[in-house]
Formats: sequence, C-alpha cells, structure tokens
Amino acid sequence: MITAKKRLAIDVGGTFTDVFVFNEETGEIFVTKTSSTPSNPEKGILEGIAKAKINGEDIKVFSHGTTVGTNALIERKLPKTALITTKGFRDVIEIGRGTKEDIWDTYKDKARPYIKRRDRFEVTERTDYKGNVLIPVDENEVRELARKLKKRGTESVAVCFINSYVNGENEARVKEILQEELPGVYVCISSEVLPEIFEHERMSTTIINAVLGPIMTSYINKLEEEMHERGYKDDILVLHSGGGVMTSSTVPRYAARLASSGIAAGAIASKHIAKLCGYSNAIGLDMGGTSTDISLMYDGNIRITKDWAIEYGYPIGFPSIEILTIGAGGGSLAWIDEGGSLRNGPQSAGASPGPACYSHGGTEPTNSDANLVLGRLNEELLGGTMKLNLEKAREAVQKIADEFGYSIEEAANAIIEVANANMSDAVRLISVRRGYDPRDFALVAFGGAGPLHGAHLAKELNIPTVIIPPYPGVAAAMGCLLVDVRHDISKTYLKQASEITLDDLQLEFENMKAEAKALLVEEGIPEEQSTLMNFIDLRYQGQWRSLSVPVSESNSSIEEILELFHKEHEREFAYSDREQKVEIYGLRVTAIGTVPKPEFPKYNPAGKIEDALKGTRKVYFDGKFVTTKIYDRDKIPVQAEIVGPAIIEQLDTTTVIPPEFTAKVDQYKNIIISVNQE
Repeated sequence: MITAKKRLAIDVGGTFTDVFVFNEETGEIFVTKTSSTPSNPEKGILEGIAKAKINGEDIKVFSHGTTVGTNALIERKLPKTALITTKGFRDVIEIGRGTKEDIWDTYKDKARPYIKRRDRFEVTERTDYKGNVLIPVDENEVRELARKLKKRGTESVAVCFINSYVNGENEARVKEILQEELPGVYVCISSEVLPEIFEHERMSTTIINAVLGPIMTSYINKLEEEMHERGYKDDILVLHSGGGVMTSSTVPRYAARLASSGIAAGAIASKHIAKLCGYSNAIGLDMGGTSTDISLMYDGNIRITKDWAIEYGYPIGFPSIEILTIGAGGGSLAWIDEGGSLRNGPQSAGASPGPACYSHGGTEPTNSDANLVLGRLNEELLGGTMKLNLEKAREAVQKIADEFGYSIEEAANAIIEVANANMSDAVRLISVRRGYDPRDFALVAFGGAGPLHGAHLAKELNIPTVIIPPYPGVAAAMGCLLVDVRHDISKTYLKQASEITLDDLQLEFENMKAEAKALLVEEGIPEEQSTLMNFIDLRYQGQWRSLSVPVSESNSSIEEILELFHKEHEREFAYSDREQKVEIYGLRVTAIGTVPKPEFPKYNPAGKIEDALKGTRKVYFDGKFVTTKIYDRDKIPVQAEIVGPAIIEQLDTTTVIPPEFTAKVDQYKNIIISVNQE
C-alpha cells in the first residue's frame, strides 16, 4: 500500500492560482502558478495541480483559500434569493445604520442590496425582547408564500425575524415548512447563522449566507467530484475568514464565512513565519500586484474583528482576521491630482495591460516601472523567461519627471516614496491606532512586491527587524497548510456583570460547548485533537462596542475577569474606568480541531557567501546610484552576513537591502534584515 506523503495548498486569487506542495517524505517544496479561471474556478485549481505534476493518490492533505465567494458578491453573480422577515422590517437591509463610507461625499450611494426589494417578503409573527412568542407563525400564510416563491424560481431563502436571537422558534417552524414545500431550495435562518442582537448586522449576515450557500456548496461539491476522480478521497479543506478551515460538510451552513477566504491565508502565513523566527509580535505585509493586505499578531495571536464587510453597508457578523487592504501593489499607477500632488494608487494597471515594462500595452507609470528604473529590479525575471523593458519603463516614468522638473531617477524615487508612505500610514492604522507600538514588532514582508519595499517601510516606522520568507510570492498558499479546523459559536447575553456569578456563566458556556463539539465531530475531528475556548464580550454601561476577554477554568471570580477587561480597554483606548459599571454583551465559544502541520526542512547549503554572488549593478539609493552586489538567494549559507546595499534575487521575487542595513538567512531560508538606526 502506497501512503500519501504530499501536502497540497492552493490560493485562488483574482489573477493567479498559487500552488504550494510539500513532500513530507523528502522535505522538498515545489511552488508554481497558473492563471485563475473566474468563470470556472475548479478549472484553474485542477490546472495548477496538473502543473505541479502530482496525482490524487499522492495527496495527504488538500487545503485551499478561494475568492469565489468574494467575487460573487462584488459581481452580483448570485442565485435568485428571497428574504422572509417580520411585518414592518422588510427594508432593514437598505436602511442599515444610516451611515456613509465617505461622509463628505453626498452623491456616493452604497452598493445595492444583495436581495432586491421585490424579493423581500413579510409574514405575520412576533417574539418579544425576552423571547416570548406573542404571535406564532401563520402556517397557511407561509405555505402560500412558499408556493409563490416556487413559481418565481427561487433558489435560496433567508429568514430573519425580529428578536429571533433570543428565541428562534418561529424561524425554525418557517424553515420546516419551506423545506416541505420547496425541496432542493437552500434555506437558512438567522437564529442558526448568527443568534446575536442588532437587527441589521444579523439580517445582513443571514442574507449573505443565503446568497453564497448554493454557490459555495456547488463549487466545493464539483471540486470534490473532480478530485475523487483523480484519486484523492479525503476532505477538501476550505479556509474561512476566522483563520481556520472547514470541510465540505459545514460549508453550506456557514457559507458567509468564506466571503474573505483568500486574504486570510496571508495573515496565517505571516504568523507562522514570525513564530518560526522567534517573534510573538509581527506585522504582516502582503504586497501583490494590485493591493497590499496588512495584518497584526500580538503576543502570538492575530487580531480578530467582527466589524467587517466585502462591501460597505452589508456587514458580516462572523469573527474574521482583521486585515487592512489598500490599493498599493507592483501595478499601482502613479498619477497627479487636480492640486498638482503626486499620488500612487489605488488605480492599477492590473494583469492586462500591466506595467509599461511588461510590454503588453501599458503606458502609465507604475511601482514596478519605478523600481526597474532605479535598478532594484532586474531586466530578467523567472529565470530569464520574463523580460522587462527598461526603455518603456523610463518612457512611462518620464511623464512624472516632466510634470515636476525632476530627473527620471528622482521621479522614480518619488513614486516609490509615495507608495511607501501610503503603506506606512496603513501600518500605523492597524498598529498605533490600536494601541500597539511598531517598534515592538517584526515586519513580515511577502507577496511578489513585499520584499522590494519591506526594509524601507521598517526604516520609516522604526521597526527593528524585517523577515522575508523563502517563497514570498506564494506565502499565502503556504498559509493554507498551517491552519486548524475552527468554528465560533456565539450568543447575545445582556446582563450586568455585578448580577451574575461564574456558575451562571459556566452553565451558558456548557450549552454552547455542546454545539461546538457537535460541529467538530461532524468535521471528523477526534476528541483528543479538539480544544474549546470561552470568551466573554464586555463593555462599560452605555457603550456601543464591546471587547472580548478570555474565560478559563483558572478564573476564580467575576472580578478577576473584569480586571482583564479594564486592562484590555486601557491598552486599546488608552483609558479605563474601574468605577464604571460593566455590562456583559455576549458569549462566544471557539472550537479548534488541531490539524497536523508540516515540519519544513532546515536549510544549510555548503559553501561561502561569495558562492552566492551573481554580479553587481547600479542601484539608486539616497539620491545616487551605488554599485550593489547581487546574490542568488538559494546559494546563501546560513547565518552569512550580507551588508547593504545589496540585492537578493530568487526565481519570482527580489529583496532590497538598503545601505546601513544587514541581513542573514536563517535555517528555514528566511531572510532576516536588521534595521541599523541611530
């Protein structure tokens, strides 16, 4: 019997599908890319697997992140979906919170709802705020509505009643009737999806779950069928927004969690890489061709948020890794605004036509063009298979030079400085604005363009260390192999902290833990690999937002938990008030099913640093061109010191080490850059 030894991770992006294969038996790593196929995402995955030359029988674990859900929401390629709600609440989803993404733009409207008004229906029912059913569901009315939905060709139904987060009895009965009358139609109810207060957030999450349910179920089922035909018989794991994975059995129930499946993988990879290098505080900088995704890990834990959305005005209430995305990438365009200032992004040249230096028809200056002009990029990439056109890059950058009377090198440098300033501001938003000092963190720079800019950002932000992983361009795909099965069970629990005891809390947690355990069993996770963690959401009386505090068996009193809350509030908002009454807002149980992680081989090439030297070229630093040594990353010995200025090249990425910086390669092939600042 042949035992499968290969772990396969795939990150399906909008332009490329990244493939990362780790062979447990030999310790070999193989990476490749293929074009994504948005109209048929399974095709791009299968083409990537074929390009990696592995058979289904060889695969031990298959984990992936996908943008299928994200793209479906943005492009509105959704199944015909209906909403059923309490009479008088049909327009909650459009009214929302009455806020605007840009308060100064009175003409900009938020995106249209995922369910049109003509597909939103009201029924007679009512539950009060205590959970008492005042008016039971009119079953005849619901059956008549079901027949109407059948005639309209409805494929999915979301049910969200007022106060159902306290008692979902009426919703559950409507679901039973719909399943009787509409066999094969996807039905989800808010009391199962997100039993939490705040009508708009709960309705929005339920609607998104309903519109994505059929899409994600069909996608994962087709992919599983294709993989089974190729010999892979195990579960396909799908990365979700909370930084865990789920199997196909739970995808239909929590489809909304896959709305940001793709971008979470980079944050997971950043966490793993930083810990591997001995850092518990790290900022992840995933800079690709179009955008940069920034995440933060503090004390070994990635920041989690429940305030997120794919499109403004339609929140998703499931916990998600907090990621700040800005329009800064290798293809971001440099332009001049009406006030005569140089700007960078968020517009992008994209994959087509791409930067001017790609010679695919692009003529506007981009970050890639500027880096090529400055000598930071070689004119040949991917082992010589990709040629960059320096003359076309210079022609594009010349447009900026002419506007400001700069030399072409000064213009290129200005383009990069503006891009770096944009990314530095974004890092400050996710760190300083949250009460974290960037000087206490390492910066993990990856993505195709991250290594080009990482050291410059560290200098700007006084970050002492930069880490460049061994395969920066596909680090997000690698992240898919490093996650566990995860589910979050939550409920609203409005009480004064002074009115309850630890016993009261434990009773509530026991009921939630039973549901969490059932989900892990459904995923096939054995008990010895299961971990349950309790959290309590607290806030000062009168506050709108809450903070989450862990609750463990070691806690001896409510007062001990409150002290943790005061300290966390002081760190987050720079103040606390121990005289103020504290209110419990909600409870949460996080269920973790541990998945075995790959142990990557250690790296120790023979030879000297001189063996890795490829040559030199002129690179622009600090207002002048400097003769700079170029190194082959795969030949640099462990712990060999590289004094900047220097360039380290790999197949698909280039790392820039400016003057007065030093770098070394550790035993896991990570480049560790030290920022020497006075």
